[in-house]
Amino acid sequence: KMLDMAKVSPKDYVIDLGSGDGRTVITAAKRGARAMGIEYNPDMVELSKRNAAKEGVGDKATFVKADLFESDFSQATVITMFLLPDINLKLRPKILDMKPGTRIVSNSFDMGDWTDDETAKISGGDCSYYCTAHLWIVPAKVEGTWRMPQGELEFQQKYQMISGTLKSGGSSTQITNGRLHGDEISFTAAGVQYAGRVNGSAMEGTDKSGAGNGKWSGTRAA
Repeated sequence: KMLDMAKVSPKDYVIDLGSGDGRTVITAAKRGARAMGIEYNPDMVELSKRNAAKEGVGDKATFVKADLFESDFSQATVITMFLLPDINLKLRPKILDMKPGTRIVSNSFDMGDWTDDETAKISGGDCSYYCTAHLWIVPAKVEGTWRMPQGELEFQQKYQMISGTLKSGGSSTQITNGRLHGDEISFTAAGVQYAGRVNGSAMEGTDKSGAGNGKWSGTRAA
């Protein structure tokens, strides 16, 4: 279910943090993804390698013995984990620095005040405990001042939620419905709905106003 929520495909590089016996990595590899498990217990690493070989995915599923806090998992497109809440919180800053759009899925345990983008519960069948999955999409970082032809945007950001003001022609309008989904941004200001994409210090998209659809763009102020 976690892999379904993250929409794992053969294009993905999945890294499982605390990979245990390797089952998540092996399942991702069976879906065609390149997958790696990071595990501190050397016996579990060796067990995982044997399990992957038995399942015929030894070429796509790799395992390393390493400390999560000293590991570089920045190249992953999907992170899976089944870790205790305090470890999730310690890893959270590193995860938030990953590329916008990276999908993070956790079995059972959350990320504190970083609200998930989706929750799924499995009921019945073989699942009697640890049956909740959480999905987060790493948001782009937009906090600060942006300049647009329409005026100046001032964003405040809390994870994927954004608020702030649009200053134009001496007036200031509150931003509403502000949200990020990876590098996708949407918000409403002065009755106009804006939607677009963030690319580093630039963003652009389309707006919906009474006059019809138009283009908009913004650049981050130095």
